Amino acid sequence: MTLPSPKILVVDDTPANLVAMRHLLADSGAQLFEADNGNAALALCLDHEFALILLDVNMPEMDGFEVAFLIGEDEKLRETPIIFVTAAYADDINRVRGYHFGAVDYIAKPINDMILQSKVRVFLELYRARAELKATLATLEERNAQLNVEIAERLRVEDRIRYQATHDMLTGLPNRVLFHDRLLTAMQRVPRHGTDFALALLDIDGFKAVNDTQGHPAGDALLQAIAERLGDQVRSNDTVARLGGDEFALILEDVSDDVSLLRRCQQVGAALAAPYLLDGSKGPFVANVSASIGIALWEGETQSDEDLIQAADRALYRAKDEGKNRCVMAP
Repeated sequence: MTLPSPKILVVDDTPANLVAMRHLLADSGAQLFEADNGNAALALCLDHEFALILLDVNMPEMDGFEVAFLIGEDEKLRETPIIFVTAAYADDINRVRGYHFGAVDYIAKPINDMILQSKVRVFLELYRARAELKATLATLEERNAQLNVEIAERLRVEDRIRYQATHDMLTGLPNRVLFHDRLLTAMQRVPRHGTDFALALLDIDGFKAVNDTQGHPAGDALLQAIAERLGDQVRSNDTVARLGGDEFALILEDVSDDVSLLRRCQQVGAALAAPYLLDGSKGPFVANVSASIGIALWEGETQSDEDLIQAADRALYRAKDEGKNRCVMAP
């Protein structure tokens, strides 16, 4: 990690003093900037970040105390260390006044070369340490931001994989895996809540003919339209799943009796039997299909999930054998 050279500002209205400072600090390893009055010093402070300011106290128009006060008023500049350079070092009043305006140290005139160089070295080392810490923190912050992006992306991918593992990619409905999970959840919930549920299995009558005559894209569009209609026909706590091909399943919650259950399924069948306007291999066309629906009401804890599925499946076969486009309740 390469850090830029620290900068020192020397403020003195006497050219000879500026030249002397320039020679004394030539080997400090810092970039030197010079100002011969307070206004010039303030202007440089706005354009540069200084590791240290060596500020002459006695200057015309704006003395060092005023310059230090204005620097301290600026939020970005107030942490800049200021060493006052003054012939009045022995004056306790001026020294206290200087500390009040933000001085961190004093150097008396005439300047002792070794004292000046030693104090400057201390402040430059402090500045470099702070700069290294700041750069390290910035690097850590950048790395943390990158890690947060990577974690968010990983979570997004994991969510996507989890979704793909439990949902049908064509329709977005729960697939066979999630269907079984929802079915077991419904079976566990009923004893606690005291309301029955039912399973309905659906086959789409006439789907194969649409797929064969109009092409697979039209068949896919038809399945998507059927999934949308099924979603519109059920309640928010029900489950609509695609088991594969043109096979769908409904887990119907809060079933009160056989009559209302059969009515609900007949309404679903009527909705699915309405015409579908689709685009086929030969242009727009109207698909007319229907649904055969087998329904089984869960009989309680003595009935397993497979028993319930088989009961609904047998009812479905009866619906197809009896002419399709109808609902049949399992006995």
